[in-house]
Amino acid sequence: MFDTLLKTSPKTALIGAGLAVSGVGSAWAGSLPEGTGHSYPGQTVLQGPATEIMSDIQWFYDITNIIIIAIAVFVALLMAYVMWKFSEKNNPVPSKTTHHTMLEVAWTVIPIFILVAISIPSFKLLMKQYTYPKPDVTIKAVGNAWFWEHSYPDLGGFSITSNYVSDKKVIEDAIKADLSKTISDPKALSKATGDEFKSRYGKLDGIPLEQKLYADSKPLWTALKKPRLLAVDNEIVVPVNKVVHVLITSNDVIHNWTIPSFGSKMDAVPGRVTSTWFRADKEGAFYGQCSELCGLNHAYMPIGVRVVSEAVFADWSAAMKAKDKAKAKAILDQVADLQDGRTPTTAVANVAK
Repeated sequence: MFDTLLKTSPKTALIGAGLAVSGVGSAWAGSLPEGTGHSYPGQTVLQGPATEIMSDIQWFYDITNIIIIAIAVFVALLMAYVMWKFSEKNNPVPSKTTHHTMLEVAWTVIPIFILVAISIPSFKLLMKQYTYPKPDVTIKAVGNAWFWEHSYPDLGGFSITSNYVSDKKVIEDAIKADLSKTISDPKALSKATGDEFKSRYGKLDGIPLEQKLYADSKPLWTALKKPRLLAVDNEIVVPVNKVVHVLITSNDVIHNWTIPSFGSKMDAVPGRVTSTWFRADKEGAFYGQCSELCGLNHAYMPIGVRVVSEAVFADWSAAMKAKDKAKAKAILDQVADLQDGRTPTTAVANVAK
């Protein structure tokens, strides 16, 4: 990661050692299956489930598709048979039959039975989605043009503002990490970073600049093991196997709070509070994005949720309540490195020139 706290801050080092000794870090057995948490290139199926609701949605989706495909194949075969059976060659004398009572009853009643069979699990799933169990954690999500703000009203009301991480930001952080080896003064480091970025990209503008930033940031995204256009600067944190209620609203236009692997999708409407809930049964990072066409930067409004153990969540939330953001960040960075398969010394510098 770009963050060098784990190597430079004694407080952070102590936190990391405490997590290792307590077994919090070793509890993570591996990364999420591909296609869970966020999609992979070329994915054509639903994202992997991380909640019971999403597992049910996936089952219903699969069953419905099987029924649809079976109907389509049956109709195609029936049409092929009819075209062959009643062609002019095979049936030179056309039938004068205009009605067939049993056939008309069959093609009316059978589709009704199919729809009823589909509707039963559909209504059960809908009821399950909108039957809210008692919450363990409540989060208020507020959509803004174009970023998300999340607060924890039951835990002191601290809030987290999440903005998407751009290609430019990734490159600037890599340059800063590289220069920090020789420059220790923060102001001088910031100026040197800006100068270095300008020397590399200052002559470019518009599409050529975006193409160059994209090409140069690609290996950095791979090293970071974060999804481009979905990663956020500040993830929200929830405990595993706990019921989380999300109260959703907007400060300006209609947005939509969506995490596909949770099966959660709800509009954020100005002047109204809507809600959704989930109980994540897997630890890891889960991403979504605004799914309502909300304006110019609609595509740059992702949501990042980090699911952690109950012990880690307690430590992180306690640090946030105490306004010790450095400690909270160190706790989260340590767990994120383990969950995402990174190490604190991940090298992401040496941007292609």
